[in-house]
Amino acid sequence: MAPVTNGRVLFNSYPDGYPEPGKTTVYDTTETIDLDTVPLNGGFLLKTLELSIDPYMRGRMVRPDTPSYSPPWAIGQVIPSNGVGVVLRSENPEAKVGDHISGFLEHKQYAVIKTLEGLRILDNPNKLPWTAFLGVLGMPGKTAFMAWREYSSAKKGETVFVSTGAGPVGSLVIQLAKIDGLKVIASAGSDEKVQFMKDIGADVAFNYKTSKTEEVLAKEGPIDIYWDNVGGETLEAAIDAAKLNARFIECGMISAYNTGYTFPIRNFFQIIAKSLSFHGFIIGRLTAKWDSEFYKTITPLVEGGQIKFKEHIYEGLERDGEGILAVQRGWNRGKAVVHVADE
Repeated sequence: MAPVTNGRVLFNSYPDGYPEPGKTTVYDTTETIDLDTVPLNGGFLLKTLELSIDPYMRGRMVRPDTPSYSPPWAIGQVIPSNGVGVVLRSENPEAKVGDHISGFLEHKQYAVIKTLEGLRILDNPNKLPWTAFLGVLGMPGKTAFMAWREYSSAKKGETVFVSTGAGPVGSLVIQLAKIDGLKVIASAGSDEKVQFMKDIGADVAFNYKTSKTEEVLAKEGPIDIYWDNVGGETLEAAIDAAKLNARFIECGMISAYNTGYTFPIRNFFQIIAKSLSFHGFIIGRLTAKWDSEFYKTITPLVEGGQIKFKEHIYEGLERDGEGILAVQRGWNRGKAVVHVADE
C-alpha cells in the first residue's frame, strides 16, 4: 500500500485568552505513513477512532515557567488526551489485531505504540459507542464517581448544589446524588442544558445566565454539599448558602482558565464560621483506590440505561481546535469528542 496522510494536531502557540483554532493548535498533514510496512519494533499500529476534549487541556497551554500540576505542552508537540483506537497490526502479544484500546493517545490518525503501559484493552460486550469510554466510562466519569465517593459523605435527605451540571462530570454527579437520596440543585448556561439536567433527575435546575445563583440557593437551600466546576461568583454564592459542616468538592474553576482573572472571594471567613470542609483533588491521585469499584458500579448502570449521558461529536480531526474552544466557552452540548475515523 502507498503511504497515506497521517493527520495530526500540533500545539502551535501560547494563547493569551481563549485558544484559537488554527493558531493555538493547527491541523497538520505533512506526515505520511505506510500502514503495511511501517516498522513496529515489537509494538503495535493503532488507528485512532475517538479523542476526548476536556477543560483541563487549557492548563497545559501555558509557558514552561508557569507553575502547574500538569506539565505544559511544548510548541510543535502533537497534543495528547484520552482516546480510543483499534489495533491494525501487532508484534506485541498483549495487543491483538482488532483489539480496542483506550488511554492517553496523541491527536493523530495513526500511531506506533511500544507497550500497553498506561493503556487498557476495552471489553464492550453490550456494544456501547466507543465514545462512552471517553466520557461516562472514562476520565470524566471517574472524576465524578471517585471524588463523590471519597469526599461527599452524602446522606439521604441532604441537599447538593452542582455547577456545570449538564457537563460530563456534573451530570454524573447529579445522578449519583439522586441514587444516594439527595435533593439536587444544578446550574448550567442554556435552557437546553437545564432541560437535560431535569431529565436526569435534578430537583431544581436553572440557567445561571438568566437566574441569579444566590437567589436560587437562598430559596432552595441551604446546601450540605457543593460540587464546584466553576469557582468565582458561583463559589461565593455556595459559601453563603452552606450549612454548618458543609462539604465543598473542588473539581474545577473554569471561570478563571482563560481570563487570567481570579475572582476575590469576599466571604472566605465563613469557612471558619460554618466549619466548612474544602476538598481539592486531582483524579489521578484517587484512581488506585477507586478504579475497580468505578467499573464494577458504573458500567452495569450505563449498560442498563440507568445512568444517562450526552455527547457532542466533532466530525474529523481537523475540527479538534473547534472542540477545544467550545469546551472552554461552554458551547458544547454534552461530552466533547472528536470522531477521527470509523472502524
